[in-house]
Amino acid sequence: MLVKLENPGLLSRVVEIISELVIEVKIKVDEEGLSITAMDPANVAMTKFVLPKSSFSVFETEKEILGINLDNLKRILKRSGSTSSVVLERKENLLNIQIHDRIKRNFNLSLIEIEGEEREMPEMEFSSMVELNSSDFIDSIEDCMVVADACSFIIKDGKFVIEAKGLNSAMSEFSGDEAKISAENCKSRYSLEYLQKFIKGAKLSEKTVLRFANDHPLRVDIKNDFMDLSFLLAPRVETED
Repeated sequence: MLVKLENPGLLSRVVEIISELVIEVKIKVDEEGLSITAMDPANVAMTKFVLPKSSFSVFETEKEILGINLDNLKRILKRSGSTSSVVLERKENLLNIQIHDRIKRNFNLSLIEIEGEEREMPEMEFSSMVELNSSDFIDSIEDCMVVADACSFIIKDGKFVIEAKGLNSAMSEFSGDEAKISAENCKSRYSLEYLQKFIKGAKLSEKTVLRFANDHPLRVDIKNDFMDLSFLLAPRVETED
């Protein structure tokens, strides 16, 4: 396996985001590209990241499954700069990482054994889909974090509401003018601890797509011209204050 990225900044940022959910992952490299599918240790959130073959300037590989400690990979990728290119090459039980800039630097990262089968993001049915500006989604979640540790996603009469209630409250409301809403009336509550991590991914795209249903998992899809990043989050089902 030998692949080359001309601009590794995107991979570096996504690895940093995913490392906040899970530390050890299996990275799959095959004819489609590079991908990570992983679940956090609490079995509350799942993520899938795809960097397609077209994003690489060099892509020579059979199917490879690489057991990687993301904290270690993150530290190495952060050593690259805005004008760097990065080459990833498997050498037996090592991942050789070359950073090409004014000089060429070499790192070797030990591959690790990770138990369990390859994971796949489950196919699910959702009654509601909302596409909105990522900046609006980020602001709404950050507003909720000021007052509570969970928030509700609500569809009512064609409007989408993100609301958090504790001793204090915060609310953002979107009509069809501010977001694309294709939804049935529903309500589901989610942990802001996890949503706080997801919105770091939302910064990588102008738009974020949310899919959910009544007391149902939330799927967050973030795409740009170079990658697909998705999150799945279990609902927080409990009596509200």
